[in-house]
Parts: sequence; C-alpha cells; structure tokens
Amino acid sequence: MGNTFDVIIVGGGAAGIGAARRLAAQGSSALLLEASSRLGGRAHTQDLGGYPLDLGCGWLHSGDRNAWVGIAEASGFPVDRGEPPWAKAHPGIAEDEEAQEAVQRAYGDWEERLRTVAAGSDRASDALEPGEPWNAYVRAIAGFMSGVAPEAISATDYLAYDDASTGRNWHLPLGYGTLVAASLPPSTTLRLATPTERIDLTPDGVAVTTRAGAVRAGAAILTVSTAVLAGGAIRLPAGTEPWRDAAADLPLGRNEKVFLEIGREAAFEPDTHAYGNLHGPRSAAYSIRPNGWPVIEAFLGGEGARILEEDGPAAGFDFVSAELASLFGDDVASTIRPLAATSWSRMASIGGAYSCALPGRSDARSRLARPFEDRLFFAGEATHTFDFTTAHGAHDSGHRAADEAMAALRHRRGKAA
Repeated sequence: MGNTFDVIIVGGGAAGIGAARRLAAQGSSALLLEASSRLGGRAHTQDLGGYPLDLGCGWLHSGDRNAWVGIAEASGFPVDRGEPPWAKAHPGIAEDEEAQEAVQRAYGDWEERLRTVAAGSDRASDALEPGEPWNAYVRAIAGFMSGVAPEAISATDYLAYDDASTGRNWHLPLGYGTLVAASLPPSTTLRLATPTERIDLTPDGVAVTTRAGAVRAGAAILTVSTAVLAGGAIRLPAGTEPWRDAAADLPLGRNEKVFLEIGREAAFEPDTHAYGNLHGPRSAAYSIRPNGWPVIEAFLGGEGARILEEDGPAAGFDFVSAELASLFGDDVASTIRPLAATSWSRMASIGGAYSCALPGRSDARSRLARPFEDRLFFAGEATHTFDFTTAHGAHDSGHRAADEAMAALRHRRGKAA
C-alpha cells in the first residue's frame, strides 16, 4: 500500500503548526494528529469574561526576531510593541526603593556566578550565596523562568537562553493562542481528538496508529512535550530509547496562571505590574488590567505553581488574593473575584509548562533533535538549543524538522528512481 501523505505531524502546538506551514510552502502533503480537541498546545487563548486571555504563552519574546510577529502581521493580527507591564510598577504600591535595588543586584550577581558554575557542577543552586537574604526572590524568579527550583536547573542551559534573548517583549491583544491556532495552512489535513498510540517504521516510511486505525506516510514529525515523550504514552520503534532518555533530561517545569476579575476598575491602574512578596519563593507576579481590561493575571512558577497542581484552583485563588490584600489593603477582597486558573501540570496530553535541562544535561536538546532512521523527526520547544520555553523556538524547530523530513524523502526517492 502506498503512503497517503508525505509527512504525518504528531502534535498541534506551535511546533506542529510551524512544521505544517513549512511543508505546505514546499507543496508537500501533511496530516496533523492532535490528541486534544483544539489546536495550539501550550498556546491557548480563551474568552473569559469577554476578554481573550492567554492561559499559556502570552508574550512575543525576542519580538524583533520572533517568527510569529511576521505571521501575525501577514494575517492581520495587531502586534503591540509597547513596554510590557512589568516595566511599570503599580503606583498604588508603596515601594521600598532600597529593597528593589537590593533584589535586582542579588539576582544579577546570581546570574553572573552562573557562568562559573556552568564550568563546574552546572547546578544553578550552587550560584546562590549561603545566607544571602534575597535567595528566596532569586528562587521565585528562577521559577518564573524555568518552572523549577535552582537545584534542578542547568546553568549552561539557563545562560544559553539568557544570552540569546534580545529583551524585546511584545504582545498580541487578540491572544498568542488565537494566532497559533489560526495559522494552520488549509492544505494540511487535521484530525483533532486523535491521540497517537504507536509509531512503526515501514520499508517506505512510517505507520502511525491511532484509535481510528493506522495511517501511513513517508515520515513522521513528533512534536509532543517531553513529559509525554518520556512517559511512554506513545509506543515508538525499537532503538528510540536514547530519545526518551533525552526527553527525561528535559523535564517540564511548573508554571500556572490565576485570573481574577475586577469589580471596580478604579481600584487598579491599567497596564501595570506588581510582585507579591520579595521574600517569598512562592510569590506570584501580577499583570494588572492588561489592555485596560478589568482583569488581574497572576503568574506562578516553580514552588508557587505547585499550589495549584497539588491543592487545586481554590487554593490558588486564596493564595493570590492574600498576596493582593497584602499589597493593596484588606478591602481588595471586595473588588476582585475568581475568573479562571490553569492546570498545565495536570493535563495528560501536555504534563507541565516548558522544558528545563537538568544540571549537566544541556546537550539533551541537541540529542532530542536528532532524526531517527531518516523516518522519525523531532520538534518542539525542548529541541531548540537557545529559544526553548518559547512558542517561536517551537515554531522554528518545526521548520527545521520539516526541512529534515523533506530532505530525507527526496534522498530516498532519488535512490529509488
């Protein structure tokens, strides 16, 4: 039986859609299989209270070289190039300027010590100064950035992203997830709610088995999260154990969001930012009235995100409400109410936020990105060596995998001619 498609893409997130766009541009036929009932993966915009809120990725990091900016503009999506909210502290908070300077200095010093640690243990926690009063703040920020505690962060990996970032952070008012989901080429065949159960090699390509049966192609591009890949939910061909090992070296961190609706808009200044507790490793970062909407977005990472994973959304609402009360006064409770909370770590089809290399394992990204037998190709944010954790890194990895797959197919067809 001949192959029905040139390439089968497993996973409909930013990487899968990036691969589909590349294949479509080359005139190749593709089938995209997505386990959930929607496109986008960890890019997910949901209308809540009448506002398009990003439950997953929300910022065009390194916007001046982010592929999604060009895709947005070509598709008529507005791009806000203004300063992100964390550049503007909420004026209603009495800030301790001395403490602010101290925490910024402590974090900068930790990042500088990472360069020494990278050449040794590679464990980011070894760059923490014993007894440093702002270590809890460093832990919280590391949680935002990597989703895990410094003990589980490769210093080399952390610095690779930091050094490559341009610091330009732009915004999509209609939602990052909205853009990603709308960007699948119409020529790509899409099957939602179709989990992949098994991938086998065939003499002329691959056979991908789902609950609906098997489908064949010349190659497959696997874009699932490292949690799914390492967990073994998809049965892969014999010999792919090193790829699963690489995925295990790149576990997903914990990052969650809690959204609250503001009953009285005058209580908060629009497009501002606040940080919950400079002395708390579980503290949240607050985006207040983004785009002028009567909404507060609380972002929790690492230890803070564990509250939602272990105790559920009610505990998350209670935690952020208490932090907001400590910032704005006890009467804030009468102005806010729960709107939504994420649960990325509890989603079986994803299993967390974004990847972080374990100490001494930063090479796992390139190991995971290697093709297998010129039949199976790997993409996803975890396979990018410096733009990991981002939707544009995922997109670019999809492009790379699509090019590899098509080159392999051309080579195979040339030999058969």
